[in-house]
Amino acid sequence: MAHVVTLNAGSSSVKFALFEADNQIPRALATGLAETVGSGRRIQVKSPDGALGHEESWQGGEGFHADAIARILAWREAAFPLARIVAAGHRVVHGGLAFEHPVLVDAGVMHELETLVPLAPLHQPHNLAGIRAAQAAWPGIPQVACFDTAFHRTHPYVNDAFALPRHFYDEGVRRYGFHGLSYEYIAAKLREVAPYHAAGRVVVAHLGNGASMCAMRDGQSVASTMGFTALDGLPMGTRCGQLDPGVLLYLMQHRKLTAEQISDLLYKESGLLGLSGLSSDMRELEASPSREAGQAIEYFVFRIRRELGGLAAALEGLDAVVFCGGIGENGWRIREDVLEGMEWLGIELDRTANRARAQLISTARSRVQVFVIPTNEEAMIARHTLRLVQQAR
Repeated sequence: MAHVVTLNAGSSSVKFALFEADNQIPRALATGLAETVGSGRRIQVKSPDGALGHEESWQGGEGFHADAIARILAWREAAFPLARIVAAGHRVVHGGLAFEHPVLVDAGVMHELETLVPLAPLHQPHNLAGIRAAQAAWPGIPQVACFDTAFHRTHPYVNDAFALPRHFYDEGVRRYGFHGLSYEYIAAKLREVAPYHAAGRVVVAHLGNGASMCAMRDGQSVASTMGFTALDGLPMGTRCGQLDPGVLLYLMQHRKLTAEQISDLLYKESGLLGLSGLSSDMRELEASPSREAGQAIEYFVFRIRRELGGLAAALEGLDAVVFCGGIGENGWRIREDVLEGMEWLGIELDRTANRARAQLISTARSRVQVFVIPTNEEAMIARHTLRLVQQAR
């Protein structure tokens, strides 16, 4: 039986999973995380039911990604020695204009993806480092790049363009949208859970340390809160979200901040962390009695509510809302605050179901159905990877 490994490489972590192709459908055997912890490193692997199956820690050195993937390879060989790895699938945040579908990675693809690093500086370099480390660890095994931007290439022009001179749009300065692998998975899952609503007008809120929202019609992306980079739209753990570009002019012209300083400010020092002065973790903010923590949560909720109204307008109506991501799936207080008073939009929240973490959290009277569906980007990567490798044979 064929097996696929999926890798989602960040700056100090690599999420991974092992899938087997059960009747051509990927089935997860294990999921794991390799990460830096202080000055050391750790790997944890869990079975599909969430039970911890393997854990080890060690002191780190140079080359985190190569080191992490070597440990992942060693775990796989020990735990599943008979697994026949046919490909490795990678999450790549930005695919630009060139990549609207998953692709087999070669030197030309890597070169093209390198040019997109300025558009996703927090993610793209580490995604590519993960691919290089996997190429070195598994020579001869096909590597497949799956893109967070690809799902949004169905946007109409008005949801793709900025009101800049047209040549910038032609050069690729446009709204790309992100979290596409998550939205693609949710679109497919919603067809199983509620096929009638999945064929209609749906807003999905992917809420986590990175946060965005997507308007979908019949499972296709119509509009997204994220734009040219993964900074736009909702406030996030450390990213600012929507910002008047005049603020950037002010910071450059009057505060004399450099481009590097502004980049650090917008990507690493803003969002929930900047607003609260305390933490980027919603759990810590909810537990804090400080006024600033409360205001950070209020701003986060306000922006979600504002974008929900805007995306409903883009869809010319609304049939369903889906929450996913770490906060979206686990933060019942955030969901309650977002949906409070949304009866004008056709949403009536069932607070008991919401607090019980049910899948359907709207009342029977609610015209718009509201779901909580855990996302699974790894499963989406595995599906794409397996399909592409089979097509290439």
